[in-house]
Amino acid sequence: MNSPWWMRFGQGLLIGLGAVLPGISGGVLCMVFGIYQPVMELLANPRLLFSRPALWKPLLPVFFGGVCGFLGVARVLSVLLDKYPAPSVCLFAGLILGMIPGLLRDAGSRGSHPRDWTCLWAAFIVTILLLTGLQLARITIVPNWFWYFFCGICAALSIIAPGLSFSTLLMPLGLYVPFLAGLSSFQAGTILPSVLGALLTVILLSRVVNHLFETKYSLAMHAMTGLVLAATLVIIPFGQMSLIALLFLAGGILAGYEMDRYNARFAV
Repeated sequence: MNSPWWMRFGQGLLIGLGAVLPGISGGVLCMVFGIYQPVMELLANPRLLFSRPALWKPLLPVFFGGVCGFLGVARVLSVLLDKYPAPSVCLFAGLILGMIPGLLRDAGSRGSHPRDWTCLWAAFIVTILLLTGLQLARITIVPNWFWYFFCGICAALSIIAPGLSFSTLLMPLGLYVPFLAGLSSFQAGTILPSVLGALLTVILLSRVVNHLFETKYSLAMHAMTGLVLAATLVIIPFGQMSLIALLFLAGGILAGYEMDRYNARFAV
């Protein structure tokens, strides 16, 4: 990760946005920006903070950018999503689609096998079925301590499992709005159980994901690419597609592709 600090800060801004915007996963953006594996490595083994500063120091601009994106820029973009939902989502989806070739390049950087591509398409199909099923479900739940604990699990999964947006998981259950409202008003009954759920999920799953990258890199990267592709296609509003939205989608793809080409010049 030798890209300039301002680029890493900008990547953090987008990751912060993806963490709160409906249908978008912060983990997807970690994948396309090439920082997913070091993040999982740190989560799986926090002692690396002391023994390998070269691993986490390049992530500092990403972290600060993520905080700024989550707290500040996300509000601005949420207004755009309210007023111009289809073009805004198409632009964001296009940025991700434009970086898919870079993900495939990284996935095959250590060699590939036909089973890796089988895993990619299996992950793609399962993710499509899961996310479309959640979109079609219409369930309402009264939020309580247990369900906010569940919200924390979903928030952690949106980082650990790229393609699973916590908003996509919570919206069909009627938990997305009360969860964000509780967080924004600093309600202890929302924050404490959700933080506990997120921490337990990170502790239990990050080690599994990190082990997969260490032992089955190509297989894991192809599977994650399938998740990213499926999750991105699901959020595109094909039913509301207009010429403007289509232009934003094409512009996003072109911008994402150029960003990936530029970033590849600095990647190690």
